[in-house]
Amino acid sequence: MKYKLKICGMKIPANVAEVVALQPGYIGFIFYPGSKRFIGDLDPSLIKNIPATIKATGVFVNEELETVKSAIVTYRLKAVQLHGQESAAYCEVLKGHAEVIKAFGIDENFDFDTLDEYQAAVDYFLFDTQTPDHGGSGKTFSWQLLGNYKKEKPYFLSGGIGIDQLAELEMIKDERLYAVDVNSKFELSPGLKDTVLLSTFKQALDKI
Repeated sequence: MKYKLKICGMKIPANVAEVVALQPGYIGFIFYPGSKRFIGDLDPSLIKNIPATIKATGVFVNEELETVKSAIVTYRLKAVQLHGQESAAYCEVLKGHAEVIKAFGIDENFDFDTLDEYQAAVDYFLFDTQTPDHGGSGKTFSWQLLGNYKKEKPYFLSGGIGIDQLAELEMIKDERLYAVDVNSKFELSPGLKDTVLLSTFKQALDKI
């Protein structure tokens, strides 16, 4: 298996159990109330009891630091994914509490030099499609833009990835690509994943 798989936007208990059975590397839960996949009042024990081999990941957007730290404890999160304008100093505070994944929206105007200050403050970058809604757009960005990324920090690739992108993923020859993050292209409705389609995708990804 070359890449880890992160399945994001989970919120329905029975569906969470089905996705856990697929054994992805990461399962993402969105704590941003503005998202259609906001976890709402999901029982914390459902997330706390996810096997340790799968990293339960909380996705936050410009949240108060103390709120994030509290969620790490309450839900026993193994990683946090930050999708807003969080500073490097903000990220650094969280680094001892969970893996820190800092997301950036990528388009033709993105300046990869802005990542310099985050190098020591995060564990991974996540490159998503630039949208006003902090991800979940179902749209891919031009992966050719990754040629402008000159840092050594490993990254997650996100943004509208589905079955149709498998051939393109196979063509990427970048050892820094650590994980593939999927969400809306595998949904029957917001937050409800098609586990049959996910299983097919994971089996193919494992062979890349």
